[in-house]
Amino acid sequence: MKRALMLALLAIGVACKENPKENKEEKEEVIEIVKEAENEWVTLFDGSSFEGWHYYNGGPVTEPWKLEEGAMVFYPPENREEGASFNLVSDAEFTDFILTMEWKIAEGGNSGIFWGVSEDEKYAQPYLTGPEIQVLDNERHPDAQNGENRMAGALYDMVSPTQHVTKPAGEWNTFELMVNHKTNKGHVVLNGTKIVEFPVHGPDWDKMVASSKFADWEGFGAYRTGKIGLQDHGDRVSYKNIKIKAL
Repeated sequence: MKRALMLALLAIGVACKENPKENKEEKEEVIEIVKEAENEWVTLFDGSSFEGWHYYNGGPVTEPWKLEEGAMVFYPPENREEGASFNLVSDAEFTDFILTMEWKIAEGGNSGIFWGVSEDEKYAQPYLTGPEIQVLDNERHPDAQNGENRMAGALYDMVSPTQHVTKPAGEWNTFELMVNHKTNKGHVVLNGTKIVEFPVHGPDWDKMVASSKFADWEGFGAYRTGKIGLQDHGDRVSYKNIKIKAL
């Protein structure tokens, strides 16, 4: 896809420099090719390697993340060094997109899916900048008792699911996250049901943040373009079939 985009953009540049009037139709055709390429689904994780991912503010992915049966699985280390964390972030950054994947949480487990993550040494964790969609065992994890906006599928601490469609711990859930700054709309679809809708910037977004635990967090939700993140919350969690499409 990247090669196709580069070739198309190069063609546009050549058309403009040579005979701009005569090449107008050709230029428009190439622009359409670019638009089509931008709308293609891109595989962020194909189950065979961690290519395209790295540790937040760190290097290549190693244990305690493992590849198992087409999934990336996090096994929390028994003897974790103080301050060590193993959050994953995508190499690429995204602004307006649809992200799809499957996730499975262990009994009593907690994790999360971030977007708009800024990777910077001044931020120790991706959740300091990236809003989170909750991944949780609703039946056993205590966070589910702290309000519905802490349950699986919620825009964490801000927007609660309208329906409870999460599958039990140990089963795969299908997941879709849309973030579109052009239309100022975001949503979450869990197991085929749209359960969360929210604005992604502006006064309504600011009101949600101001009413949450993130009210005084400098940088939280401030980056329209950022990385996708998968959280190390100290519990076993699995992700697979991760794809994204630019909008």
